[in-house]
Amino acid sequence: MRPLVTALVDTYNHERYIEQTLASVLEQGLSPAELEIVVVDDGSTDKTPEIIRKFVPRVKHVRKKNGGQASAFNAGFAESHGEIVATLDGDDLWERGKLAKVANALEEHHEVAAVGHGYYEFREETAERRIHVPQRRTTISLASVEATRAAFVNWTFLLMGALTVRREVLERIMPLPEDMVFMADTALQCAAMAMGALILDEALFCYRHHKQNLYAIDPENVTKLERKYRMTELVYDRAYQILTKLQVPDPSISELLTASWLQARRARLQRFGGNPLHTFQAEMRSFRRECKDPSIRYRFFKYVIMGATTLVLPPQQFYKLRDWYARNDLGRYRDRLFKADVTASTSPGKPPERV
Repeated sequence: MRPLVTALVDTYNHERYIEQTLASVLEQGLSPAELEIVVVDDGSTDKTPEIIRKFVPRVKHVRKKNGGQASAFNAGFAESHGEIVATLDGDDLWERGKLAKVANALEEHHEVAAVGHGYYEFREETAERRIHVPQRRTTISLASVEATRAAFVNWTFLLMGALTVRREVLERIMPLPEDMVFMADTALQCAAMAMGALILDEALFCYRHHKQNLYAIDPENVTKLERKYRMTELVYDRAYQILTKLQVPDPSISELLTASWLQARRARLQRFGGNPLHTFQAEMRSFRRECKDPSIRYRFFKYVIMGATTLVLPPQQFYKLRDWYARNDLGRYRDRLFKADVTASTSPGKPPERV
């Protein structure tokens, strides 16, 4: 007989937090017959493994070589049996009663495949505590461009710690590509939205913001910042493939992912340089997204004049030129010469903030 719920916890060097995290799972008030706890230790080098072992046999301790978040998800899912899988990072906390509430929501709403909810954000550096809660309970999907825009706004409520899915969601996308060393939860979130998710209007977990967070890095650390940009590009490319596999309409996929991918690629190229072909790919992708029915002359301007410029100039020089072009409003001359009939996208244009 399968447990009702699997708590899937991924951790790496969380010796300061993992004991509290696991205590918050055990305090959910569910019996061993109702709750299976799988903790994947992704090759920690601190005291995290010793602390986890204190909770065995109540928790299943999966110890593996360090490989990143996607590999941890794959290893944990392989050891899980629950029809419902609730995810949690090894440095965060669930509020009491969280699992019962999300399980009840899934039982009441058979039309959705996942549940998300609001959360508390605790910043260690300032001891500040914020609450993030949606205005109302809502259901999201990627069935149309309009539905995708609504899903985009609520994406933040599907963070690790807030995301609970039916097992079928993971069965359809696992195993995840293991080159997603971090941000792999993006793939789970996208699959949840594609299959339909209910967002609850209450805060049911606490996210800890601290210096060890892989995504929340110091912008002055150029090595890690470039790695962050590259990983963001890769993850959104992988998410595109996953959503295509789930038969999400291409306009919905583009609406959900392209702005985030463009923001990361442009930021990397502008700050760190790179291959001019990457500049060309980014600007052509932006053009196709923003201009729904351009004139032939405007296509000529974009593909031939601007496209050639992206391939000739180093990326950093191209973006300096692009900024100068925008500051001096030279687009007005372009419009006069090429008569651009542009139907601009009305998407939010900026990805939801990852915490």
